[in-house]
Amino acid sequence: MNELSLYAVAFLLLIGHTLAAAYMYKKVHADATLDTLQKNEWKLKALIFPAYYWFQYQRRKQ
Repeated sequence: MNELSLYAVAFLLLIGHTLAAAYMYKKVHADATLDTLQKNEWKLKALIFPAYYWFQYQRRKQ
């Protein structure tokens, strides 16, 4: 039963990571102020640590 709980938590973390990365990817792609190189850099960062880099991206835009 503990193993099932562990897999459930890991699955939820993976889904959360995927959704956060997709959200940031979509926002960066729609940003017209960035050139192609900058967009690609932010998109790659979104795949690694989406929550951390989302806040970095928001701070940069202000």
